[in-house]
Amino acid sequence: MKNKKFITLGFTSVLVATLLLFSTNVFAQVENTNVKEEASRLEALAKFTKVISIVEQYNVDEVSIEELMDKALEGMMNNLDAHSNYLKQKDFKNLKVQTDGEFGGLGITVGIKDGALTVISPIEGTPADKAGLEAGDIILKINDESTLNMTIDEAVSIMRGKVGDPIEITIVRKGEAKPIKINIIRGVITIESVYAKTIGNNIQYIRVTSFDKKVVEDVAKEINDKKDFTKGIILDLRNNPGGLLGQAVGLVDIFVDKGDIVSQKGRETSDNELYSASSSNTLTKVPLVVLINGGSASASEIVSGALQDHKRAIVVGENTFGKGSVQIVLPITDEEAIKLTIARYYLPSGRTIQAVGVKPDIEVLPGEVKTRENEFALKEADLKKHLKEELEKVDGKKPKEKIEVSKFIITEEMMNKDMQLKEASNILKALIITQG
Repeated sequence: MKNKKFITLGFTSVLVATLLLFSTNVFAQVENTNVKEEASRLEALAKFTKVISIVEQYNVDEVSIEELMDKALEGMMNNLDAHSNYLKQKDFKNLKVQTDGEFGGLGITVGIKDGALTVISPIEGTPADKAGLEAGDIILKINDESTLNMTIDEAVSIMRGKVGDPIEITIVRKGEAKPIKINIIRGVITIESVYAKTIGNNIQYIRVTSFDKKVVEDVAKEINDKKDFTKGIILDLRNNPGGLLGQAVGLVDIFVDKGDIVSQKGRETSDNELYSASSSNTLTKVPLVVLINGGSASASEIVSGALQDHKRAIVVGENTFGKGSVQIVLPITDEEAIKLTIARYYLPSGRTIQAVGVKPDIEVLPGEVKTRENEFALKEADLKKHLKEELEKVDGKKPKEKIEVSKFIITEEMMNKDMQLKEASNILKALIITQG
């Protein structure tokens, strides 16, 4: 018994000694790892300092240390991703310009796609839209300045200017043999973010051009005003460049009564957010079709993708732009800052929209619906029309009566000029029939 006691105590002593030795080794390894990481950081910083010193000393043109540091910071931020960049004094000042102030603009949202400055979408009714700029146009030059290696903020800064001043944009457009020059007169940009029309007796068409602070309120009003007769809704997000995340979440919540809408995930846990639907905010459960194209970006991708994941809507049109990242502006001095990507958006299914966008359930390319009348069919109405024209030759021509079409109604003729809208309407009619 005594021997067993000593054996047990001996085993315990060995175990404690082993644990102490293991703990010491673990702490030593952690300490060694930290030392190695710190040594690596110091080595990298020493290399950076050495390169700066060599360039400052031997470059053919004299460059100050301040200029070299600015160039280094610009290069570092621009190479992180398409949306991160270093904001020097002028850029930071431009970023802080309030949108309700009067400044001259074109009315386009731009982004970097495949390394090129690309039009995400022209905003409806703005100078850029009226001049003919289209989603997907690659901006080659602004006036005489090449956009190669130009950041988004630099491009926006050049395109802004005095109201009434002209600007020339040179673009490359898919399907065109050579670059196109488009002249635009800068104007004050005012945007009607939401407007609604009707198709037939029971379909409501709601167009959202951008996500400003009143989108949810305005869409809710339109839905409630026509709730009694609406049996289906077409939500048009084509050429919508995005805007406020909260408004995108709120718009989905109008149609979805439960489940996740979008999540935001970053490197730090504090950057993570999850937005979910609430049944108290849901206004309608009628069949829904969402229209998208290459100009639909950011918030509009969140809306279309979330409704698609919840199987709440049929998404029709073309693949969206693919902008699903979150940027914040971090001041580094009173006059300078960096804009840094800190997180990405993820749809309810877990998929990301960054660089891939939202793929429509039914792909429909833009264009007109070709219609052709049978020229050889003779009807009573045609004969009467012919006789009426002959009588007018004798009695004198009477002025034609003007048939006014309400601006709140989309006619069959209007839909024939928009193949995507026409197809969306046909799909919605089928959904109304099948879903009762």
